[in-house]
Amino acid sequence: MKMFFVFLVVTSAVGFYCWKVEKVHLGFKGQWEEQLQFEKKALALAKENRLLRTKVSDLEYKLSEVESKSKFFAAQAQGAGRKIASVPQMNADDLVNFDVYKWSPEKLLAIGEKELHFKNYEKAAQFYNELIDRFPKHKIVDDRVLFGAGVAAFETGKRFDWSEKHLSRLVSTHPKSEFYRGAKLWLALSQYQQGEHKKFLATVEEFRLKYRNTEEWKLLSRYYEDIHYKVKK
Repeated sequence: MKMFFVFLVVTSAVGFYCWKVEKVHLGFKGQWEEQLQFEKKALALAKENRLLRTKVSDLEYKLSEVESKSKFFAAQAQGAGRKIASVPQMNADDLVNFDVYKWSPEKLLAIGEKELHFKNYEKAAQFYNELIDRFPKHKIVDDRVLFGAGVAAFETGKRFDWSEKHLSRLVSTHPKSEFYRGAKLWLALSQYQQGEHKKFLATVEEFRLKYRNTEEWKLLSRYYEDIHYKVKK
């Protein structure tokens, strides 16, 4: 009888322990699934937020453009009796027209980033360049901005001097930047496109010694041997 009683107690204890373990397991599983769903929702919201920021930047740009044009034409009307030189003039080739619109650094950057995202390279390059030239020491002019400016300028197919200027600054002032290696690549290509073969070789030689086993080197090596032969010759 005593043994039977002990058996019941042990059986009950084991059963209770198993029930508790299963309950804890289900609890953890539920928490994990809940966390997973939360992360999925967070990612979706982050993506939606990025799209909304792009739309807001676009709308802000259009609004600023309309307001600035209104002020510009009002100034023209008021200054009809003055010399034409006293009224800011619109330049069709200048997509920024800073003297007319008086862009803030933040607006210049927002428009530059938006246009680069949509591969409107000429407009992106001009807004980036205006930002960096007018506000060179502003806190938003960091390594990311310099890299974006360099890439946008290169991709225009004609602003290679801008590209070299911005990327050279990144390389010299941000040696630990995550964009450093990419900046070296684009810098070398900018020098190549301008026929600056000695500069190109100097940049690529440093790149070759440090980053030979990279995808960037595979791209640069196609130019390297040919230019190296011509310069040595």
